Amino acid sequence: MSGKTTERAMLVEVGDRDLTVDCRTLAPMLGVQPADIPELLRARAITSLCEKGIDENEGEFRLTFFFKGKRARILVGPSGKVMGRSVINFRDRPLPPALRRDHT
Repeated sequence: MSGKTTERAMLVEVGDRDLTVDCRTLAPMLGVQPADIPELLRARAITSLCEKGIDENEGEFRLTFFFKGKRARILVGPSGKVMGRSVINFRDRPLPPALRRDHT
């Protein structure tokens, strides 16, 4: 995870086969330090799901990250511009099974 981020025009790098999110964008959403994200991903403590838009959402992506009791979602436009972000925090309760998919 790397790339460029500014509060006004956050971008996600959109490649031919992958998307790259800056750790500084994701870290505050999950309540972790940016430097900790690569190891949390390797340990599968953070899991993710990438959904590609179809029809009227063609070219857009919905990136979802799961960590402990949090689900962080980033909506990305075709150019890589972040169109929206959201976080659901279930606190000490585990995420409902329907929200936690074990995809990476």
